[in-house]
Amino acid sequence: MQKTAIRSGPRKRFHDDAYRFVVEALHFSQQRLNRPRPQSADDESAHITGQELLAGLREYASRTFGMLAGTVLRSWGIRTTDDVGRIVFELIDRGEMKKTDRDQLSDFAHAYDFDEAFIEDYVIDTQQAFKRT
Repeated sequence: MQKTAIRSGPRKRFHDDAYRFVVEALHFSQQRLNRPRPQSADDESAHITGQELLAGLREYASRTFGMLAGTVLRSWGIRTTDDVGRIVFELIDRGEMKKTDRDQLSDFAHAYDFDEAFIEDYVIDTQQAFKRT
């Protein structure tokens, strides 16, 4: 999946911020995986899998919203990894993201539980708070 701009459209099932956040998570994931920016519309060098996007989204949401990540995502209508897949495929259908023949909606099915990912497994990094300068 490659980055693109978000367009307003009539068939949105999620809050506008949900679509923007998934695109931001895509960019974050591409950077974390050292994927280059695409050189053309057919360039798949920046492509990441659904699983890679979900892992990046999990990290990006936790970094961005901290302990409120799950609450923020739910407020936008994102309750499961399946919802992330629906957003991705809506963006693909609208021409705002690209996919390969290998990409499927099922790539996003039940990858992790949001309560576990954003509440139970959340770790507060105290290293900076106790770091001596």
